Amino acid sequence: MAYKKKMKDPIKKIKKLVAEKKNQEAKNLLPQIYKALDKAAKHGTIKKNTASRMKSRLTIMANKAKL
Repeated sequence: MAYKKKMKDPIKKIKKLVAEKKNQEAKNLLPQIYKALDKAAKHGTIKKNTASRMKSRLTIMANKAKL
């Protein structure tokens, strides 16, 4: 349960930052999200491919924020 919370909170933050067009802050948050997703996948909270898919989608979202 702790891994799920550590994973979801930064994801909510990055979505909020993208909505506010703060792309640099969103990009600075990505490594923290990657770490949380990898740990959640390692401990079985989510599957490995799900973590990979989420990382990919969040990266695309952060990159589109600057447009």
